[in-house]
Amino acid sequence: MKLTVDGSSVFATTGGSEFDPAKPAVIFLHGAGFDRTAWRLQTRWFAHHGRSVLAVDFPGHGRSDGPALGSIAAMADWTAALIDAAGLAQAALVGHSMGALVAIDTAARYPGKVRGLGLCGVAAEMPVHPEMLQSAEANTPKVRELMTFWGMGSAIHKGGMVSPGLWLRRESLAVLAGNAPGVIHADLAACNAYKDALARAAAIKCPTVLVLGDGDLMTPAAKAKPLAAAIAGARTVVIPDCGHFMIVERPDETLDALKACA
Repeated sequence: MKLTVDGSSVFATTGGSEFDPAKPAVIFLHGAGFDRTAWRLQTRWFAHHGRSVLAVDFPGHGRSDGPALGSIAAMADWTAALIDAAGLAQAALVGHSMGALVAIDTAARYPGKVRGLGLCGVAAEMPVHPEMLQSAEANTPKVRELMTFWGMGSAIHKGGMVSPGLWLRRESLAVLAGNAPGVIHADLAACNAYKDALARAAAIKCPTVLVLGDGDLMTPAAKAKPLAAAIAGARTVVIPDCGHFMIVERPDETLDALKACA
């Protein structure tokens, strides 16, 4: 479906069920360089179990109009506006990586709009290696290769994909290659610059679950401990044999963890 947020067209999928703003809503926020398709294995369950679902493309990503937003705070403002545009009083936010930072910032600054949080592949800070930023700025393939290689857990590198017919490495490279020049750099730079997660976390009052991979090299599970401690009542689920792309690497375990907050 299409929505209009801040005067621009936004594309979202609904998990195969018609979006009904009268039902409890769950909004899925993707990570840097990716799009709504990352969530297809979770959105269908929620859409067929009493929720309304929006898996959105951030501006400049997927089928949403651009340009890409330049900061986590700007993406949080945009997410709050999206909730209004969808005709919702509030929604649960489920974010992966960059999307998790956006969810944290939104919940802290717009508490009345957020009823629950699912934070996947998150850390208190997400520094990005200068080599990745340089490649992203120059729009060379190296950044896409590094994001894919470091994002996948060791089991996936050995052929341990649990979803039949899905080749995670090739899909990741294809989605990343589909971005317009500058989009990946804008995302990575926003993650690299964002230092407010811990301060924002202390203001979060809604039910929250952190979903982490024990083999995540991009946002190691240990780096999320200060964040979990700062959010009152937060629960942490660490998925074994799993890297940064837990929403696709271990979709069932990720879904089970998210049911508690969404």
